[in-house]
Amino acid sequence: MKEIKDLEKILAVNFDNHNILLQALTHRSYINENKSQKLSHNERLEFLGDAVLELVVTEFLYTKFPDKAEGELTAFRASLVNTYTLSEASEKLRLNDFILLSKGESKDTGRARQYILANTFEAIVGAIYLDKGFKKARDFIADNLFDLIDNIIEKRLWQDAKSLFQELAQDKVGITPLYKTIKEQGPDHNKLFTIGVYLEEELVATGDGQSKQEAEQEAARNAIDKKNWDNDNA
Repeated sequence: MKEIKDLEKILAVNFDNHNILLQALTHRSYINENKSQKLSHNERLEFLGDAVLELVVTEFLYTKFPDKAEGELTAFRASLVNTYTLSEASEKLRLNDFILLSKGESKDTGRARQYILANTFEAIVGAIYLDKGFKKARDFIADNLFDLIDNIIEKRLWQDAKSLFQELAQDKVGITPLYKTIKEQGPDHNKLFTIGVYLEEELVATGDGQSKQEAEQEAARNAIDKKNWDNDNA
């Protein structure tokens, strides 16, 4: 249980039931390769944690921005709990060192790993909620996510990325971005798309996603970063 204790220190949470934290770290793929260990995967905890996360973040934004309309608050929330943000928070917590994955999944360091990290963050929220209660879960979320909102607003990360990149591209260079599918991989029920965003003939950036729309959004975000186009110099 040494690794679990190490993670508890990182999370700043002392679990009464260590098995629930172990479950939060267990990906379905690991179960398939290690059936004799009789472990449970983390998908139910992820489901619970997602609901707790949404409530806590909604309350935080409602209180922090009393003059913002529902639409803006919804956009802020989406940016604070999306796959990219949650996977970044997971990396800061070093969850990669603790997640139980199959040999195949453990080799993947791309977009698929981001999904796993984000889902594990939600599962840990669910585990904290069940083991320590709502207040401790709220404190954990606050410590790991709340301070990100200022950067999200400053860089307009809450805005639809495709719309923002189009606005910036037309303002900067007078060109409307064009999106093209570069690659599709995986079975029909679990495809991963790679989309490129172009300014005329220039491939500015690419993005991956489980749908073309998601891949386009990531491509647009990456393009904004690559061009270093943000709100301050728009």
